[in-house]
Amino acid sequence: MATGRTHRPATRSRGIPEATVARLPLYLRALTALSERSVPTVSSEELAAAAGVNSAKLRKDFSYLGSYGTRGVGYDVEYLVYQISRELGLTQDWPVAIVGIGNLGAALANYGGFASRGFRVAALIDADPAMAGTPVAGIAVQHTDDLDRIISENGVSIGVITTPPGAAQQVCDRLVAAGVTSILNFAPTVLSVPDGVDVRKVDLSIELQILAFHEQRKAGEEAAADGRAPVDTDAEEAPPMRATPTGRKGPDGDMPAVMPA
Repeated sequence: MATGRTHRPATRSRGIPEATVARLPLYLRALTALSERSVPTVSSEELAAAAGVNSAKLRKDFSYLGSYGTRGVGYDVEYLVYQISRELGLTQDWPVAIVGIGNLGAALANYGGFASRGFRVAALIDADPAMAGTPVAGIAVQHTDDLDRIISENGVSIGVITTPPGAAQQVCDRLVAAGVTSILNFAPTVLSVPDGVDVRKVDLSIELQILAFHEQRKAGEEAAADGRAPVDTDAEEAPPMRATPTGRKGPDGDMPAVMPA
């Protein structure tokens, strides 16, 4: 089986927009579910609804793949699964190294969905000497001192960072220096990488804050519909927010002089 170090996806060379690339996994997930139910064909409207997108946008996305449905029949499910999997580079083996084997890193190592989607957890790496040799998900954890050798021996081109934020940039630099060209970052910090290295960031706290915004907006709309003022009475009695002196410690470290709205 081919490895990720010698083969790269063709999306950029074919000029597929990044927004379309971001939606391809959604289509693939919906198509895989249909395939598992032995559904032979699907219309653009049905597939768009299953993927949570607009049907016109779906048809436009598929036009970049050179895939067009048959009028009155729809799209061939199995062919689309293959076509999208090939475009995403999932028809080959992608060795992945996870750095930072705490609770999150261990959970990712134990996740069974990677293998079925073209990814193989090839190495687990941690800076704690006490973790060295400890088996997690059947893989022995190795020390960061050996990171360069581990990346080279396993042909890793995708690294997953699950370290504390203070260590993430250093780990990122070492992964890049060792030849890793794609990084999935779970650490709550922004990484700086050179050209040619792709970084995807997963920040659960940001996603929760966005959901909190939508919940607050819905509550305000419901209050307005009921003829009530969308104001929390408890909040009216709260003292006004004041600037926080520089250097004061918060739960996440030093707090800025003025908190953002």
